[in-house]
Amino acid sequence: MSTADPFGSAGKPPLPGLSPRSGLLDLLSVAAVVLDAEGRIVLWSPQAETLFGYSAQEALGQFAGRLLVHERHLDLVIRLFTEVMGTGQSWAGAFPVRHKDGSTRLVEFRNMRLLDDRGDYYALGIATDEAVLRRVERDVALSTRLVSQSPIGLGVLDTELRYLAVNPALERMNGVPAAEHLGRSVREVLPFLDVPAIESALRQVLASGDPLLDADVVGRTPADPDHDHAWSVSYYRLEDPGGRVLGVAALVIDTTDRHRADEVAARARNRLALIADGSARIGTTLEVERTARELAEVAVPQLADVAAVDVLDAVLGDRRPTVPSDRPALFRALAVQAAYPTEAIRAADPVGHLSRYGADRLVTECVRTGRPILVRNVGEGDLLRIARDPEAAALLARAGIHTFLTTPLIARGEVLGALGLTRARNPEPFDEDDLTLAGELADRAAVCIDNARLYQSLRNTAVTLQRSLLPDRPPQQPGLEIATRYQPAGTTSEVGGDWFDVIALMGDKTALVVGDVMGSGIDAATTMGRLRTATSTLADLDIPPTDVLRHIDKITAGLQQYATCAYTVYDPHEAACRIAVAGHLPPVLIRTGRPPELLDLPTGVPLGVGGVPFEDTTFELRPGDQLVLYTDGLVETRHHTIDERLGHLLHLLDSPDRSLEETCDRLLDALRDPEDHDDVAVLIARPRP
Repeated sequence: MSTADPFGSAGKPPLPGLSPRSGLLDLLSVAAVVLDAEGRIVLWSPQAETLFGYSAQEALGQFAGRLLVHERHLDLVIRLFTEVMGTGQSWAGAFPVRHKDGSTRLVEFRNMRLLDDRGDYYALGIATDEAVLRRVERDVALSTRLVSQSPIGLGVLDTELRYLAVNPALERMNGVPAAEHLGRSVREVLPFLDVPAIESALRQVLASGDPLLDADVVGRTPADPDHDHAWSVSYYRLEDPGGRVLGVAALVIDTTDRHRADEVAARARNRLALIADGSARIGTTLEVERTARELAEVAVPQLADVAAVDVLDAVLGDRRPTVPSDRPALFRALAVQAAYPTEAIRAADPVGHLSRYGADRLVTECVRTGRPILVRNVGEGDLLRIARDPEAAALLARAGIHTFLTTPLIARGEVLGALGLTRARNPEPFDEDDLTLAGELADRAAVCIDNARLYQSLRNTAVTLQRSLLPDRPPQQPGLEIATRYQPAGTTSEVGGDWFDVIALMGDKTALVVGDVMGSGIDAATTMGRLRTATSTLADLDIPPTDVLRHIDKITAGLQQYATCAYTVYDPHEAACRIAVAGHLPPVLIRTGRPPELLDLPTGVPLGVGGVPFEDTTFELRPGDQLVLYTDGLVETRHHTIDERLGHLLHLLDSPDRSLEETCDRLLDALRDPEDHDDVAVLIARPRP
């Protein structure tokens, strides 16, 4: 709280209806002296004692001229006194006065004649120190000049926060004449600003007396109602010399140029950050749909309120994407992203949907010409060229879409599709910088989409090849129930060379084979086909498993490849299996009434190493028992040890009452991740009674 005297005079309240005293007269210390017609002092104010040095007792009854004037000026004073008393004409000016201490001081006088109710005349002299008066005059003149000519806006508001005065600079900033400020509040003069925040700050300064310095204010005024401006404002409480609160002064500096430069720099930083973010987030997988979704997620909400990614259907069909000038374009929607719930989503094509856009549509023109299109301010006619049909255009209108851009997705010289961006809540229209930024993101995404498309094509070829080399359904052998599964690698990797086979042998015997060619892609699938064919041919010779692996080892070495394999021959008449392993993981044996166990076998070396003999092992496999053969893709991961995974496998198999088909599905569902980087083959065999 202020320590100023709230009553204006020695703690006494003013009379009702009267304003508190002004501190200016106190500052000037104006003295009053009254002389009678003879020139004697009859009234002497306390200020006169301060100004001249004489007390009232010393001055009253004395001739003023003899007491206060040097003898050399006495005749002049008498003449002036005679004129005032004789004619009634007032006199004003500075005059040297003798102080009680003997010094001479220049005093500013205002002299006038007074008449009382009895017709007697008196002379009233009002005086103040001339030096003090000149200093006040200089201060006022300087303040007036500074206020009127300063480029800094200055406003003075009273304690009710109504304008008392504004200088020309503030008048220009606000775009409101000075006369229209006076007596009005900030809310009435500048309704477009954040008035509650401004008034709160002004009241805080009034209450505390602590100034508020260099606060930033951004908004619009009648001077430029269509664009934001920025100001640096400082607020100071105004007090008179006695400490009475008069109001608050506001100093306003236009910082719009600096603010806009900061905004440009901030936008540049944001663009660089968005490009860096896009580089990190777009293309994390070799999946077309996911890459498109990543592009849309990066663009929203930093760049647009709604983003849509559409590719030409020919691109996904591995056909050359061409759009004749007079033909519509067929698009496949890959991704749609919005910053908030909006009807614009309903206007966009649903993900996976195939839509035909006429030759006059902007997105069709974009992919046909390979050039971006920017519509800063969208009109009704523009909406009809943006949307696929009039109904979608109406949805965009209701959503408040006011600006639009589309930029092509170009990779390796071919236009794959387009990125479409719109804004509704974001009030700023798209500009050239936004178009450049959208192009940067689209270029990055287009290469990733094309890579994913090419990869998907190659992968589909490899998967088709591999599946063509595997048996469609395993043949059911006498006395043996069999279930198999093959699952290619996740979408982030190529197809591998895993295989399984069930081969009928003489004497009702059956060869059960699971193998894994190291590597991936078409080469691995081709090698797998060769090894499977060779294994089947060798199995027909009814030779021991070790001899089969020895011959396949030579073939694999000749192909300059490596592979693992588990080759088993089941004899239903002996209820036994004979198995040889070439660097392969151990099969699981599930005996009736006993927990699953990993077979303890000589692991051998992978096929293709050459020169290392293989060993075989014979074990019982009776009706109701199960033998589970699998490739390493079922159990190997980056995040767990092989022992942990094998333990999990055994746990999953500890339910022998399931069908073999259900067991295969259970293993794949529990152990496989969609992002696994390896394919997997599973074969489960169970003798029948």
